[in-house]
Amino acid sequence: MASPSPMPVRAMLFNALRFEAGWLLCVLGGSWIAAISGAALLGWHFWHWAKPGEWRFIGLFALLGLALDGGLHVAGGFDFGDQALVAGLLPVWLWMLWPLFATLVFHSLAWLWRYPLIAAACGAISGPLSYLGGAALANVSLAAWLLPVQAVIWAALCLGISYYARRVAATTQ
Repeated sequence: MASPSPMPVRAMLFNALRFEAGWLLCVLGGSWIAAISGAALLGWHFWHWAKPGEWRFIGLFALLGLALDGGLHVAGGFDFGDQALVAGLLPVWLWMLWPLFATLVFHSLAWLWRYPLIAAACGAISGPLSYLGGAALANVSLAAWLLPVQAVIWAALCLGISYYARRVAATTQ
């Protein structure tokens, strides 16, 4: 994958706003809307924005999300009620948030990865807040232990992304 190059501020904002629109469509719209809008937003990203090889990162991130959040569901962290689940693990709307987040990594969030500890702190705060807001809007019950666990998971994920993105940048220069 090519090294992250500086993005114009308008492009960074558009990338971030596209993710936020996708987040809202997924959380408020449910799984059918998430499948359609998520596929459209990902398709647009791959067609217009994706860097060479970025599709692999996004695909692996989607699988990681299925494994992590699916494992937390199996452990009793989420109660989705009667919502249909992908592979018995997650509703499509929650799973779709993972590849949509990955579209930010080499674009509007590229600046963040230069600061691993700040990235970890941002993950520890914003990850659980996203789950808390999404659960409230999508009528999902969260176990009391889930948000602290999500804080650790997202801190570790953002720290890992930081090291990965810096390694990718170093090998492509």
